Amino acid sequence: MEHTIDQPHGRESRSPWSRYNEKQEVRINPNGKAITGDLTIPGSKSLTNRALIIAALAEGTSRLEGILKSDDSYWCIQCLRQLGVQIDVEGETAIIHGSGGAWPNREGDLYFGAAGTIARFLPGALAAGSGSWKLQGSPRLSERPLAPLLDALSALGADIHYEAAQGRLPLTLHAKGLQGSSVSVPGSVSSQFISGLLLAAPYAHNALTVHIEGTVVQRDYVEMTLDMMRTFGVETQPAPDSQSISVQPDKYQAQSLALEPDVSTCGYFWSMAAQTNGRVRIQGINDQTRQPDIEILDVLERMGCTVVRGADFIEVTGTRQLKGGFTASMKRWSDQTLTIAALAPFADGPITLTDAAHIRHHECDRIAAICTELGKLGIRVEEHPDGLTVYPGEPKPALLDTYDDHRVAMALSLIAVKADGIRIADPGCVSKTCPDYWDRLSALGLNVTLS
Repeated sequence: MEHTIDQPHGRESRSPWSRYNEKQEVRINPNGKAITGDLTIPGSKSLTNRALIIAALAEGTSRLEGILKSDDSYWCIQCLRQLGVQIDVEGETAIIHGSGGAWPNREGDLYFGAAGTIARFLPGALAAGSGSWKLQGSPRLSERPLAPLLDALSALGADIHYEAAQGRLPLTLHAKGLQGSSVSVPGSVSSQFISGLLLAAPYAHNALTVHIEGTVVQRDYVEMTLDMMRTFGVETQPAPDSQSISVQPDKYQAQSLALEPDVSTCGYFWSMAAQTNGRVRIQGINDQTRQPDIEILDVLERMGCTVVRGADFIEVTGTRQLKGGFTASMKRWSDQTLTIAALAPFADGPITLTDAAHIRHHECDRIAAICTELGKLGIRVEEHPDGLTVYPGEPKPALLDTYDDHRVAMALSLIAVKADGIRIADPGCVSKTCPDYWDRLSALGLNVTLS
């Protein structure tokens, strides 16, 4: 199965927290040395935006330590400030003066950048109040599906007018409160639709039950939402089969908490240890995290790496020859599909990755993108509707595209640390998740050239 994909529409979603925007490409010259280091990684993107929105809705002043200062969190903070919420950012700490569920500003234009989390989390929080807002995002975000969430909000009382395609940005949301009762939403496209309804549910006029249709893509992220709601003082009532979740009217209460590191970002550095027979220890994380990308550790072990799981650290040590010859389901931890695909050419057998069809609807069609770029390197790859099979091979020099997708860029960097002559275009796109990514690679002793 083959697809063609368009290149991105530009860099309008980059924030003042981004770096490297003026750079056209990055080249990493492998030095043949093992990558070794003890690292700290910024906070989870998923946890940061959940916590920011809940804290903005809460009563009282919250303190969030370890926020991820990336494009997505920047646009989230800017939206909340435009809603009248006072937020002070000091380093990687945010002080949020909660609104108590009533936005001080009742109208305006809100820009989401390329952040799917904001586009799925904030509309419900807006619809639960009153006011009128125009919601916009980057061209790519405007192509991503929102209809299941927006249809649910309309059924609960929101008045939504679309400026272009039905069920997509840009749109105008006229809010007059959520009526409660019950609503259904599919789980197969994105768990973020479910989370977006749950985050707003305490502010509905009546008890709200969210019914989930079918299986849930990355259910762990729904559990992360429920955990964060509980942290801010709101209890939920999941059904025994977890296919429906009920929330009583309530209000979040301000909290002070430290956000754990972003495991998705950790995965790239652990994979560098795997790729170079090195050792990388990341502090401040353990394998009990809700973040599903922690499953990468099991696959790295399957590939021959050694993993030490400490109470407050996780360390990965690589191997001289990565092992292949297996199939892995990416259903729960699909953000690392490209990571494993980038390691696969250096394994001793083919690796097949399945159950990741939904990543075709992320920042780009990620399955098509990685297949295209591996093909440029001369690597044999088979594209499937829900994944791909990558065969061992020796990458040849090439200029690779990133499709304005941070995960494409960081995955391709794993090939560049091992194979010579790899250049990666548009290095600034990493600012969506890890704005200082290339500086971090330099600090690990790699020869990184940005031009």
